[in-house]
Amino acid sequence: MRGYPGAYYNYPELPDAARWFQAWRFREVGSTPPADAIQRAIAFPNFHLHLSANWRSAHEEGGRIVAQVNDDVFEFDFAIAGTGYFVDPTKRPELADFAQHIALWRDRYQPPADQRADDLGTHPYLGSAHEYQEKVPGSAPYLKDIHVFNPAGFVSFGLPIGDVPSIRRDVPAIVSRITHDLFFTDWALHETRITSNNIAPDFDASLYAAAVWKQPVKA
Repeated sequence: MRGYPGAYYNYPELPDAARWFQAWRFREVGSTPPADAIQRAIAFPNFHLHLSANWRSAHEEGGRIVAQVNDDVFEFDFAIAGTGYFVDPTKRPELADFAQHIALWRDRYQPPADQRADDLGTHPYLGSAHEYQEKVPGSAPYLKDIHVFNPAGFVSFGLPIGDVPSIRRDVPAIVSRITHDLFFTDWALHETRITSNNIAPDFDASLYAAAVWKQPVKA
């Protein structure tokens, strides 16, 4: 979606079935890195890309990693494993007091049998400003004040949330909602301030006194 503005900006309003399918397909086939990232990597003469290179086994030997990759054996000083993200609010200690109230995708949408993915079903079903939503309406109204700008928003918003491509679209939406909610939560105070006749002036007449026009005095 990086180069598809229509989908990029309107993605949160797509039907659940369309959003789920895109998340499921993304998980099945993966995503290509940007071309400039590939160019930076292949600029190193000792960089090699091994396609369809499944690791059959791996063990530590003499402080190094020895891996059986298809029919070849390689030794490495270290390995960086891109394992993806584990998303389940019920497993996070900081959410333990209210995780049972958070609506998950599995609570709101049941995919076709050939698109079942239990891990995607544990992603929170977020509102338009990345806010948690209640599993049962009225059970935890405070959830709307918790906004999720991290990979847990992937199924709802169709991008690796928190990565660069998500910033332009999602940060303004979150900030706008937070400022809206803060303002209207204290609306009674703001209304008094806006409509009161007892508001202290921003400045007194001394600020502009020297510029006030005066009729010249004729001698």
